[in-house]
Amino acid sequence: MANSVIKVDQSLMSEMNKYYLKQTADKTPPGAVFSAKTANCTITAYKSGKVLFQGSGAEQEAAKWGKEEKKDIKAKKPVNSIYAPPPNISSLSVIGSDEVGTGDFFGPMTVVSAYVKKEQIPLLQELGVKDSKNLTDPQIVRIAKDIIKIIPYSLLILHNEKYNELQAKGMSQGKMKGLLHNQAIQLLSQKIAPEKPDAILIDQFAEPGVYFNYLKGKKFTTENTYFSTKAESVHIAVAAASIIARYSFVKEFEKLSLNAGTTLPKGAGAKVDQVAAEIINKKGISYLHTITKKHFANTEKAMRLAGK
Repeated sequence: MANSVIKVDQSLMSEMNKYYLKQTADKTPPGAVFSAKTANCTITAYKSGKVLFQGSGAEQEAAKWGKEEKKDIKAKKPVNSIYAPPPNISSLSVIGSDEVGTGDFFGPMTVVSAYVKKEQIPLLQELGVKDSKNLTDPQIVRIAKDIIKIIPYSLLILHNEKYNELQAKGMSQGKMKGLLHNQAIQLLSQKIAPEKPDAILIDQFAEPGVYFNYLKGKKFTTENTYFSTKAESVHIAVAAASIIARYSFVKEFEKLSLNAGTTLPKGAGAKVDQVAAEIINKKGISYLHTITKKHFANTEKAMRLAGK
């Protein structure tokens, strides 16, 4: 059975409780605030703030409310797992792959694969390359402009309209990420050929078996391919990929803000709902769908705020 777990605050949990009110189960498990069941998913919210989604529609239902918690998968895997990075990976020449924008209501999903040769590691460290989550947007822009001149990379942008089209056809966000990561890696591998990296490292968002299952019918490689949570700290190539992906995301966000006529907030919080409601009143719900991931819960909340 598929399952996803997200962490929410009390305000959002209260909102979820109201949302699933008509589907609430009579009994709740110990420690749970509420339990509900949709056609293809069981939702259980716990006092700790964690919400468990179980069933075939788990990933899709969870994506309405927030980003799935990344589990410490390395701790659960045996040390000799064929997909666990080797101990010396930080000193190797590596293709690193990461994505940005999956938890943001506004804006696209950006995926980047970047190749860093072992000889370039000290230079990238000198330029300030590290986990993009620890950098401000101005720092991201400055560092990205430096490193895109130095290392080969492949960038893919999944714009909102295409994202919504795929989601409406039943494709999960996880599968979208899997296909984009693989495509970016394949394009970069062609770009650096005949040179081959010592390893490929993907910031883990799914179990390796699930990831490769997403790629059925596509060209992909399992040779020297590894997965790790918090991969930005495992090899600088993933940190570089994350920075370039964030840089692209920021540029796309600026374009969308200009077109919308207002500064769009990142994330999926209350400020996002308010701005989305203002856009609905000014430009209509159809326009909002062109710049958002419309299956997120923010859509319904914005419509209520807009009085629609």
